[in-house]
Amino acid sequence: MKTIFSALVFAILAIPAVADIPDFVRAQLFYSKFTSPSTGPYIETYLSVSGSSINWVKDADGKYRGKVEVTMMFKDQEKVVAFDKLELSGPIINDTSERNINFIDQQRFALPNGNYTFEIKIKDLNSDAPPFSASQPIEMNFPENEISLSGIQLVESFTKATQPNILTKSGYDIIPYIYNYLPQNVQQLTFYCEIYNSDKVLGENEKYLLNYFIESYETKQVMEKFVSFKRETANPVTVLFANYDIAELPSGNYNLVVEVRNRENVILTSNKLFFQRSNPGIELNFSDFARLTVENSFVAKMNNIDTLMEYINYLYPISTEMESKFVKFQIKENEQPDLNVMRSFFLNFWVERNEADPEQSWLNYLSTVQLVNEQFGSPGKKGKQGYETDRGYVFLKYGPPNTITDRPFDTGSSGLSITPGGSDEAELGSVPYEIWHYYSIENLRDRKFVFANTNLALFDYKLIHSNMPGEIQNENWQAELHYRYKLDGTMPESDRYKGRSGDYYNNPR
Repeated sequence: MKTIFSALVFAILAIPAVADIPDFVRAQLFYSKFTSPSTGPYIETYLSVSGSSINWVKDADGKYRGKVEVTMMFKDQEKVVAFDKLELSGPIINDTSERNINFIDQQRFALPNGNYTFEIKIKDLNSDAPPFSASQPIEMNFPENEISLSGIQLVESFTKATQPNILTKSGYDIIPYIYNYLPQNVQQLTFYCEIYNSDKVLGENEKYLLNYFIESYETKQVMEKFVSFKRETANPVTVLFANYDIAELPSGNYNLVVEVRNRENVILTSNKLFFQRSNPGIELNFSDFARLTVENSFVAKMNNIDTLMEYINYLYPISTEMESKFVKFQIKENEQPDLNVMRSFFLNFWVERNEADPEQSWLNYLSTVQLVNEQFGSPGKKGKQGYETDRGYVFLKYGPPNTITDRPFDTGSSGLSITPGGSDEAELGSVPYEIWHYYSIENLRDRKFVFANTNLALFDYKLIHSNMPGEIQNENWQAELHYRYKLDGTMPESDRYKGRSGDYYNNPR
């Protein structure tokens, strides 16, 4: 199957300056899944390639040009069912200082229901560096006789369509917003999704409710100012095209949630999209975090400030950004922390997560913290308790992984692992590393975390890359594992991407 259309636009963004010769291509890819009553399921891919991360070549006319080759492939086991290779050329610029331009490409692939492996490679055509590559599983599932929702597509801008093209949906040309990060200057959150088969399930012209809102990612508490609903009539396809003014939405991690409910207010199906908001201009209302009285609660017996402070420190991996700021500004920075404020905050924290039985939620979490402290604590004067380490943080926040690839060392392509000695240069395989794989985290599948023990003496594995939204993302993470050791500490470009780490990452065992 072939791509139906291709669209390329350019976005000028405030991207920090980088070296004149970029080390690797930086890119972000998002996708949304849809279906059509006439042609069946399809997937839209939204790709952004950072112009500052590629090489721009000066032509005879004195102008600079940059271009990348993008290969996208969908496989059903080993069979290729959809494929496209295209070349994206940037605009002509007068100077490399003007290269802070993102190449934004949208494509559409027909893809029947089923399970696939999606692979993408992005090659800077003006560089000898290896291509950026990634893969992940994708499930297409749009039942013919059940109500279902499309993916939720964030929208940069939209206009009335004059002629149908790849950007057109429901009479509008929609430019996608390709990031899950909404900085302070973004004041509107606009989104698009579709609801299918409500007529088949509920009956023609039957009424139902679309409920959509923003919730805290960590606590799942609904943000009261960002709740909306629409009454709809059953149809083969219903469109939800809506927006929120997020000027007053505080910094933090959130889910945008869409629900389909019947007359009895029963949820028939739902979907959610994770995003991050940075809005430092919004002042904190600290009274919301310590509003409860602790009398007759399980917290009333917590009278030791040091113990309670330790308990509050335990909460960091599962705290919202606002809760962390409350702890920093109202508790830790006080020379004499107020015990009542600390207890009220602690009680409020667990009531937010389990109003029916906050004590049991705390005891369950405490048991996990104790396990983490045993498993991941590092020894020595500079050692950390397990909950303070990156592995402990991930374990507490997301739970135990389904698989762990543990590599105390990983030999290079030569099959040798040599300890640096008297020579100017000696080949190393890798530092010790682990790759944690989760089959799913909430509604996100195939999430991975890469930890590296760069300081063997401390035995402290640092998180260097993850494909989980909201965590550190470093496309060049393999360069931190595999390198050629030199006395000056440099890592030659040609030595990157050796070892088997890429195989372990793409094919977890």
